[in-house]
Amino acid sequence: MFLGQEHQILDWFYIHFTENNGMAFGMEFGGDWGKLTLSLFRIVFVGLIASYLYKLAQKKADKILITCLSLVLAGAIGNILDGAFYGILFNDSYHQIAKILPESGGYAPLFFGKVVDMFYFPMFKGYLPEWIPFWGGDYVVFFRPVFNIADAAISVGVGIMVLFQKRVMKEIE
Repeated sequence: MFLGQEHQILDWFYIHFTENNGMAFGMEFGGDWGKLTLSLFRIVFVGLIASYLYKLAQKKADKILITCLSLVLAGAIGNILDGAFYGILFNDSYHQIAKILPESGGYAPLFFGKVVDMFYFPMFKGYLPEWIPFWGGDYVVFFRPVFNIADAAISVGVGIMVLFQKRVMKEIE
């Protein structure tokens, strides 16, 4: 797919090809140095999570905590790999389908590639009633973010930890 191309699967589900610099919702942090700093921070963070998970597994900690942290770890690794290698392996996707291992090389060096997002769930599209303060009459799309499997794994892991926070916090203490 080329950048911006989408395929509607259901009324509320699209496969939409987009790329971002690696932060949630397409946010950026300090240009190239920010991208490199973010990548290195993620690698250190993944090492810390992996080490903590190993210790939790050794002491046979709660399965919910281990599962949640495993989801966060897997998602973080997925986004690191995508941002680290996508720019090396593919040329750009502007107005064309990216080619793997192009002769001219990829579009970015190690750690400077973009992260591919593809899941888009616009569950509600329409105008808000006029009586709603501030936003009344505005056109809205509910659940506008485009995300990938790694983002979903992180979100599900954190969400389950929030739902079971009393049980999870006992293990952390």
